[in-house]
Order: sequence, then C-alpha cells, then structure tokens
Amino acid sequence: MFATTRDGTKIGYSLLGDINSTKRVALVHSLAMDREFWRPVAEKLGNACATLIYDCRGHGASDKPKGPYTTALFADDLADLMDHLGWFKAAVAGASMGGTVSITFGQNYPARTTALGLFDTTAWYGETAPKDWADRADKAKAEGLSGLIGFQKTRWFSDSFREKHADVVDRAIAVFLKNEVAAYAETCTMLGTTDLRSGLAAMKMPVRIAVGEEDYATPVAMSQTLQAALPGAPLHIIKGGRHLTPLETPDVIATEIRSLLGLQ
Repeated sequence: MFATTRDGTKIGYSLLGDINSTKRVALVHSLAMDREFWRPVAEKLGNACATLIYDCRGHGASDKPKGPYTTALFADDLADLMDHLGWFKAAVAGASMGGTVSITFGQNYPARTTALGLFDTTAWYGETAPKDWADRADKAKAEGLSGLIGFQKTRWFSDSFREKHADVVDRAIAVFLKNEVAAYAETCTMLGTTDLRSGLAAMKMPVRIAVGEEDYATPVAMSQTLQAALPGAPLHIIKGGRHLTPLETPDVIATEIRSLLGLQ
C-alpha cells in the first residue's frame, strides 16, 4: 500500500497484527534497509497491537526524490502516513537511522507520540560526524554500494550470528545493494549533520532504550548519553548484540515494544 506525503512523495507501507487495535506502533527502519527489516519483530508482536512498517523516503518501494533530506522531513513523512491511516497518535520506535527519526518525531510531534523506543541509535554522531558520513557517501558514489559490504556486515551483526544465520545476513545485504546510490548518499549526509541533543530535555513521553553490547556503529556510550538526557528511561544493553538488534534479537526488541505499549 502507498500513502502520499505533503510534498507529493509516495511512501510504501504495510499494516500488520490487529489493524483495529487501539494499541498502535510505527516502526522506522535502519539506513539502507526497508520495511521488511521489522517483520521479525512484528511477528513476535503478533495480534497484540496494530503495527505499521514502512519504507522511508529514499528507501525500498518509496519514492527517492532529490535531497536535501533531513530527519524533520522524515518525521513529517511519518505524520502524513499516520494521517492517511487515521492514526492521531502511536508509539514510535526506530533502530539506528530509524531511532534518530523517532527522536525527531517525538520532538516535533509530541502530542502524537505515546511512547518512544530508541534502539541502537543516537541523537548526535559526534564532532567528526559530518566528515565521517560524507566519506561513506563518497565511497558509495565512487565504488558502488558493494564496496561497503565488508564494512557493513561486521558492524551489523556479531561474529557468532553471522556464522549461524547466514540467511538473515544475506537478506540484509540484498536489501542494502538494491538502494539507489544518490538516495543513500543523501541519507548519509542527513545523519552526519543531525544534532537533536537540545530537544531531549523537553521530551516527556515514556522512552525505552536498547543497544547491542558490541555495537560500535552507535556504541553503548551513545545510549548512555541518551539515558542521561531522558531521566527515567530504562537502558537495556543486549548481551552479545551488535548494531541491528531487531534482526539479531527480535524477541528482545519485541519485549521492549510490548512494554512501551503497556502489554506486559
């Protein structure tokens, strides 16, 4: 299914679980993934809630307009998608890029955010972020996305998971390689220039934070910084997990989301 945003961008989405439930959650995927990133978690949630998964602009089946991209623009897309569905408010959870978009949604649409799940993510990638992300975008432009696979695999998944679950790793790689380089580069630039720290203190909705113990894309220290800025938000450090915990430990992430929804 598709919805059209205020600037005419088509966004592909799927509704899973009990679509008539008043317990609603919107899940925002990681950079260069698509809505299927969340299917393992959505399957764990089952019919306990209505689950929205969708392709961010520049990703999957959604349109890939020219940039610049911003997390505020991505948050507006989610608001427009929720309008299309007749959802005034929902819990919003995201991983990595999706977590940054979720923070932005919570800051820009607080009345529409019942709770936030922030997984393997950050409000700011640090002093060197603009250059680091520009370098990654430049490498993709110069070598194609295949030139980043070796770098990505070890960041995404722990060594033991890659050995035991080659099918999951291969699917993630296949999705990654389908991305358009121009849209990928725009999204890298977006992440490199995003700094949401100043708005964290004003966020009053319930928040849960989780991060892989071995995550070195958004290290545990970044989640600890989020927790310090969001008093009362529990932090779950997932033993042995790396960066894409919704794929590596979907049961753990589903439990976090169930807690956000008051389902346990």
